[in-house]
Order: sequence, then structure tokens, then C-alpha cells
Amino acid sequence: MILLLVFFLPGIAFSQNQNLSDGNVFDGEPYLAINPVNPQNMVVAWMSWQWQQQIVIRTRASFDRGTTWTEPVSIPHFSLTFQSADPSMVFDAAGNLFLSYVDYRKNPDSGAVYIVKSSDGGLSWGNPSEVIDAYADGSKRPVDRPWIAINTFQSKNQGTIYITTKPAPWIPPPNRPYLIRSTDGGSKWDAWKYIDTTGWLVGNLIDSPMATPAVSDNGTFFCVYPSYLLSQSVYARLLLTTSDDGGNSFVYHEVMKITKPADGPLAKKGYQLVTDPSDPGHLLFCSLASTYGDMDIFIVESFDEGISWTEAVRVNDDEQGNGKMQDLVWADFDNDGNLIVNWRDRRNAEGTGYETACEIWGAYRKKDSATFSPNFRISDTLVEYDDVLSSSGNDFMCVKLRNDTLYSVWGDTRNGKLNIWFQRMKVPGDHINSTQYRLSKSIPQINIYPNPAHDMVTFEGDEMEHVRVFDIHGRTVLNQPVRSQKDMLDIDGLPAGLYFIRVKTKKRIFVTRLIVD
Repeated sequence: MILLLVFFLPGIAFSQNQNLSDGNVFDGEPYLAINPVNPQNMVVAWMSWQWQQQIVIRTRASFDRGTTWTEPVSIPHFSLTFQSADPSMVFDAAGNLFLSYVDYRKNPDSGAVYIVKSSDGGLSWGNPSEVIDAYADGSKRPVDRPWIAINTFQSKNQGTIYITTKPAPWIPPPNRPYLIRSTDGGSKWDAWKYIDTTGWLVGNLIDSPMATPAVSDNGTFFCVYPSYLLSQSVYARLLLTTSDDGGNSFVYHEVMKITKPADGPLAKKGYQLVTDPSDPGHLLFCSLASTYGDMDIFIVESFDEGISWTEAVRVNDDEQGNGKMQDLVWADFDNDGNLIVNWRDRRNAEGTGYETACEIWGAYRKKDSATFSPNFRISDTLVEYDDVLSSSGNDFMCVKLRNDTLYSVWGDTRNGKLNIWFQRMKVPGDHINSTQYRLSKSIPQINIYPNPAHDMVTFEGDEMEHVRVFDIHGRTVLNQPVRSQKDMLDIDGLPAGLYFIRVKTKKRIFVTRLIVD
């Protein structure tokens, strides 16, 4: 008899999550950057409530891959009446680090998007440089959710810094996204320009048209933004703009039509465009959709620099239509073209919808593979819902993938405060033997035998609901409900080889190898 061995993410170095912020009230929206010159050096930035300073941007640096961290450094406000928000960071090819953020005051509106530079790996920061002022476009206040991108490769437009931003959230539509660039390391910024254009406009119905930028290793700039204008299309859409001359001119393509939009007023519905360093034509866009009745994680991809796109692929592998809402998605390629996708997951919560317990989960895909690994858990705690998660300031997490190691940062309230948590772990590969999707002191045993097998497989356990067998490419080959605590699966028609068998119980999901001889 072969027992299903139950252990947490075998083959993966899983350690306890680190609390990087340890604030007393509120820490949100972390961003992680890794130095290409020295991969041991990484920096995390986040929004932090500080006494008598309101919200400031704080940073911590590590020079040993996240084992130890420097003391937090606060970025000073441009004015004592301002508060800061929305950090994002990028290293250039020489190891200089650039941090963009908003520093502003509402009523009366004032402030700007700023950038600061660190030449010592995040230990200290220079003086702020203004990217775009709150009054740059009349009443539109283009100082919300800036994202930064840079070309770090030896190619055209190397060193050009791009920042996208959008009008403040209290500004009614019509609104448009903005692009600003610097060609001298952030000292001076060119005049801003709209990202959308005639025939490819955002339209009048989208109040927050966030643009997500990325740069390929051949120096091409890409950016995805939303659009809904009936004269252009009867569908809401996501559009791509591309520039191969450093942002001077653009061409446009459609990424996807939005037929099943992400629903739920509280959900964090951010999306992201990423480029593959191993293939300049390969783009990936990750977002949320309610295709199966509840919110799931989806990706679409292009292999021709955004001209055409694949059909959407669902990344989270819990049961479809189970009412479990996923959100807070982020993704990254490593230099070899391997892919990691992270998100906030609620499959182990007792209830459904947004206001339930959550964890951070991920999926890994090797370069040139058509399928992801089984989903795996990144956070070490199932965190009960807290009302602070319904407010703004915790809309994004961040993940980086380097040499089959993921580095992930997110905010959760496990200790009664919204703090920033960090995890470093090896990602799973083909060596996975089994996965227990929820760690518990009391784990019901699932027995699967014989294994190897050639005609019938028996499986025994409590509260079993469903069994599925999929091949090494992730394609489902057998799929049936479980009728009793001891049931059988006919595998006589399967060719000999390696498969995975997944058993879903009322509370957990188990996966293990199945060898058909």
C-alpha cells in the first residue's frame, strides 16, 4: 500500500514569514526591487502611518537576500502638510535605485509625483525630483498610482525612465492616463503626454484608468490601460500601447475584450503587464475576471510584441465556481523566462466573498511549459478578515523571481495591525511528490493504492468530494465525484507514464504523483 504522504510543499525551503514593517497602525502597498548588479541586495518600500507625519514612504534594504534588513528609512514629505502614497521602484543597469511616489495634500489640492534616487542599494536617498505636478493638466490632478519602468539592458533607449500615472481618485471622468519620461537618470523630466489617443481612447465611463508599464530587453516600451467607448467597441477592453523610440511615438493593439469583469466592490482589482527577459517578444498580462461566477486569476500572453494575444488561462486551481474570491495579483519572470504568479487566496476560508480569511498563494511555470505547477501557499498563516482591508492603501502586493527563488511581500493583519510581510522560498518544479494545501494539526489521512498501478486505483479518506487526474502537461484526463469513504478509479485507458492525482475533501486538497505502468 502506498500512502499519500502529507507534508507542506516538499522540496521547497519554507520558512516563517518575516514582519518587515512592524508598525503600530497601518502599513500598506509594498514594492520590492532586486539589484541586477548585486542580487544579494534588495529593497522594500511601503506606505506607513507615522505619528505627526501621517502616511510616509518607508524603505528597508537587505544585502543577504532578505535574511537580515537595515533599519527603516523614511522619505521626507515635500511639505509638512503632505502625505505620501503609491511607491514603486526600479534599479538601473549600474545598480542605482529609483523610487517613485506621490506626495500630496487634498483640499486644497497640491503636490506631485516625485522620484528619489539611491546610489548605495537603498541605505540612503537623494533629494526628490518632481515628475509631474498636481496642476499639470488643469483640474485633473494626475498624481495617482504612478508606476515606474526602466530599460536595464544593453539596447536602444537604455537608461530611459518611464512613469505612468492617472488622475486622483476623487476626480470624476472623463479621465486619461499619462506618461512622463526622463533620459538623464531622473534629473529632468520631459513634458507629459496622454497614453491613449484617437481611436484608442479610454472613454468617458472609466474613472480610474490605471496604466501598467513594462520595458522589454530590446528597449521597447509597453503599457496596458482600460478602455470603454462605444464608438470604438461595444465591449470594454484592455489596450496596449507600444513605443520602440523611447516614448516619442506609439502603436496600439487590443489585449482582450472584457466580457466577464471582476465583480465585488471591495476586491482589489489591480492588473499588471510584465515582459520576459529571455524573449523580447513575450508579454504577459495578469488580471481578475469572474468567468466562472467568482473572481479568479487569469493571464493572457503575446509572443509577437503585443500584436496578438492568447486566450485567457485561469491560474488558481481550486474548484471553479466555488464562491472563493481571489484578488491582489502580481507576477514576474526571471532572466531564464520562468514565471511566478502570486495572489491573495481564500480557498481555505470558511465563507465566500471578500470578507473572509485569506492567505498568499502562488503558481510557478517553467519556460516553454504550457502549464503551471499545482498552486502552493506562500504565507504561513490563514489570516482572519479585518475591516482595514476594505479601505484603500492595500491594493497591491509584489513578487520577484530570481534563480528559482521567489521573494514576495504583502500586507496582512494577522497581528491585529496591517503590517508588511516577507517570504523567500524555492519554487516547486517537476520534483513535487505531493502537496498539502493547508497545514493543520489534525490532517485526515488519504490513502491511494496501488501506486504504481495499471488498471484500478483505490483511494480512502474522510470527507472526500472529488478526484481528478491530470497529465504532466496539466491536462485533465480523468474527472469524477467521490461516492464514499472508499472509492475506485478506473485508469485502464491511460497510457503508461507519470500523472498527478488530486483529491478534494471538504476542507483540503491533496495532490500526489500517480505512476501508470
